[in-house]
Amino acid sequence: MGSGGFEAVVSLLSGAERQLPDSLPPRVCLWANSSLPGMEANLPKRKETRKSLRIKVISMGNAEVGKSCIIKRYCEKRFVPKYLATIGIDYGVTKVQIRDREIKVNIFDMAGHPFFYEVRNEFYKDTQGVALVYDVGQKESFDALDSWLAEMKQELGPHGNMENIVFVVCANKIDCTKHRCVDESEGRLWAESRGFLYFETSAQTGEGINEMFQTFYSAIVDLCDNGGKRPTSSMSVGFTKEQADTIRRIRNSKDSWDMLGVKPGATRDEVNKAYRKLAVLLHPDKCVAPGSEDAFKAVVNARTALLKNIK
Repeated sequence: MGSGGFEAVVSLLSGAERQLPDSLPPRVCLWANSSLPGMEANLPKRKETRKSLRIKVISMGNAEVGKSCIIKRYCEKRFVPKYLATIGIDYGVTKVQIRDREIKVNIFDMAGHPFFYEVRNEFYKDTQGVALVYDVGQKESFDALDSWLAEMKQELGPHGNMENIVFVVCANKIDCTKHRCVDESEGRLWAESRGFLYFETSAQTGEGINEMFQTFYSAIVDLCDNGGKRPTSSMSVGFTKEQADTIRRIRNSKDSWDMLGVKPGATRDEVNKAYRKLAVLLHPDKCVAPGSEDAFKAVVNARTALLKNIK
């Protein structure tokens, strides 16, 4: 039963107890007053209603990545195939149940076009949650995530604290597999290295949408219950910044020399030394960063290829 229905039942029972007539038989009055020895232990305990919570979330990301479609898929259970650009800000309110608690969510869906910067810059403050969305088929929308964070940080000002905001990264349009150019490990590494949640989503099919929002809202509730601060456990990262940066460098390297971090013409000893350093850093038994296994394999292959050509 939802919280609204539960409150109605409690109110009804409370009213009934207050209006018990004096003429009721003693046994009935005795039961209502629960005065028999041991009687209180047998009565079902009323469940206390938790105070409803109001939260503010915003969506950020380039134009046409599917921010509005994700929200509509969750709130209205439908997909809108025709693209309609968000003009400035779209605002909506929805109610959700998180752990038997009513959450009133104020959603500000922000236009991604640079033209609307002067409109959206007013809506960053007092935000508890941010959905950062990119299109897995548009590399530029993924690369722009850092710019969106920088814009928000600038608008929050020197006293704004982004550490106490819940961020979820939505790798959207995963149904368009043929056009995908940002793989899961790359997106997950970017998100998790910053302590952000990460989900693969499709507004068209609905994949990952409900799970993403439920986890997102639950994390915001935890933040609010923790005095507006993100619990330490939710901010912990299972890998180091050095490991994350190394995986990105290897992913973007132009050749085997660059991958190992040695200059062309390096000796066998120099190649092996560079390889050993990377192997220790990225070995799958010691590194849990997304993409570490592929990076480790790439380093092994790069070493093998270089040693074949070094006499």
